[in-house]
Amino acid sequence: MKSNKPSEMTDQELIKYESMVKVITISLGVMLLLLFACGLYITFTKGFSALQVIPLALFPILIININSLNTIKKEKKSRNL
Repeated sequence: MKSNKPSEMTDQELIKYESMVKVITISLGVMLLLLFACGLYITFTKGFSALQVIPLALFPILIININSLNTIKKEKKSRNL
């Protein structure tokens, strides 16, 4: 999908994009939570490893997705969808 601003999308594209971003954001959040929990477990049982940094490194992507979802919701509200 091409990278358009929500204000430049049609109503159908906006609704489709919102559902896609919502699924991706929820999936990423759940996976990061599981990675973090597994990392804590491994840290307490076997010691620290460099792999425990991965959830922290991917966390900004989750924040970007949440901000994008909020922008889409604001645009939908302004269009009364």
